[in-house]
Amino acid sequence: MGAVTVHVRLFAVLREQAGRDSVEIELAEGATVADAVEELSSLPALTELLERLPVRMAVNRAYASPETPLGPGDELALIPPISGGAGPQVRVTGEPLSLEALATAVGRPGAGAVVAFQGVTREVSRLDYEAYTAMAEERMAEILSDCIERYDLEAAAAEHRTGAVPLGEASVIVAVSAAHREEAFAGAREAIDRIKDEAPIWKREVESDGASRWVGGKVPR
Repeated sequence: MGAVTVHVRLFAVLREQAGRDSVEIELAEGATVADAVEELSSLPALTELLERLPVRMAVNRAYASPETPLGPGDELALIPPISGGAGPQVRVTGEPLSLEALATAVGRPGAGAVVAFQGVTREVSRLDYEAYTAMAEERMAEILSDCIERYDLEAAAAEHRTGAVPLGEASVIVAVSAAHREEAFAGAREAIDRIKDEAPIWKREVESDGASRWVGGKVPR
């Protein structure tokens, strides 16, 4: 059986404890994230820390489970608890949304660009939204944290309506800030695209005559 070389990135206290920001490890072909963490735990500088610190894993910049397989050239990141209290601002609510308030919430001294997006009901009388609220908020926070890291954003926030959303009203809003507009536009685009694809929220279109249908979508990843 061949060997697989995996590049491992370390951050914050893990980087400080190891004295470097990355390591390379060799694993057996067919190895998983769990195998990589076990191998990293054998490094004297990380053994005690990995035993007590809750760490998330990401493979090629996407959060992964212990069972995720690793291939040659994959980048594995060990992500310790993220500073900043509760993390990005997210909310799933039955109340009307305010684009202005959310854009204001992501303002930072280092932000030279703020990009905000809102999706509104169109063409039908209303949209009815149903959500697995706790899971949706958790997934939205993970998506925004990922975008903050990937695009070096200053801040990010997102809110989604549940219940009936009449014609012309906002059902989802996303706002991000960054030092430059390119990163802000890219971060906002990925955030809204992934929220639509990954958050457990369902939409039903309701016509003026009362006819309705659930809108099809993708199986969540």
